[in-house]
Amino acid sequence: KDRRSEIHMLQFFLVCLTAGLAAGIGTGFAGLSAATVIAPMLIAFLGFPWYESVGIGLASDVLASALAAWIYKKHGNIDLKNGSFMLVSVLAMTVAGSYFSQYMPDMEMGYLSIIMSFCMGLRFIIKPVTGRKSFFSRSTGKRKTVISVICGLCIGFYCGFMGLGGGMMMLFILTFVLGYDLKTAVGTSVFVMTFTAFTGAASHFYFGDIAGGMVPALFLCALFTLLGSVVTSAMSNRMKPENTNRATGVVLVVLGIAMIFEQIL
Repeated sequence: KDRRSEIHMLQFFLVCLTAGLAAGIGTGFAGLSAATVIAPMLIAFLGFPWYESVGIGLASDVLASALAAWIYKKHGNIDLKNGSFMLVSVLAMTVAGSYFSQYMPDMEMGYLSIIMSFCMGLRFIIKPVTGRKSFFSRSTGKRKTVISVICGLCIGFYCGFMGLGGGMMMLFILTFVLGYDLKTAVGTSVFVMTFTAFTGAASHFYFGDIAGGMVPALFLCALFTLLGSVVTSAMSNRMKPENTNRATGVVLVVLGIAMIFEQIL
């Protein structure tokens, strides 16, 4: 019995370590929400409920995204003005999405989050997000603000409902719709994600039930996500965008395959 307990504790620690570091790498390199990685891993390997797993992932996002944003700001890779407009609209819808998501079944949402994590990894590898000119990138003033607000409303509901910080969606909007270069898009994304993750985590903790073994998981995941994010944010500002995309993509694909096999077995 004691041996089984030790094995369980080791598995628990390794899952939190792997999930946290992988989430931190995704956050630092590509502005990816930590919940994208942490939630499906806690579901697949530890059997945590989906709603509470998402809350742990979002809570792990807060400090990691805040420090990543600070590092990107030091290198001049943040657009605080347009990011603030998007932030307000995102926050307006995050709580609503979080409320409705509590009624979704654990199993179906768990499978969906695992598949999304895997597909997102393939997206990074096959077609890296490098930033390019778009029709809306020529927009200025009120028009660009309106676009940011409308996109923010959609992202906010998605953040709360799916339990993600919205980093990938914001990255897509900032690069392909508004025409930001990748590093500025990532910096702006993690800035917004700091607040959306905090709001989403608070909502999930309020509506959910974080207790028992979930509390140590929260602490460990937050710690390792923070470490991974700080290191990779510093690296990302010195690397080519294609390399950061592919590094994040490989991590997500490997973890996605592992989680799919875990579910099958």
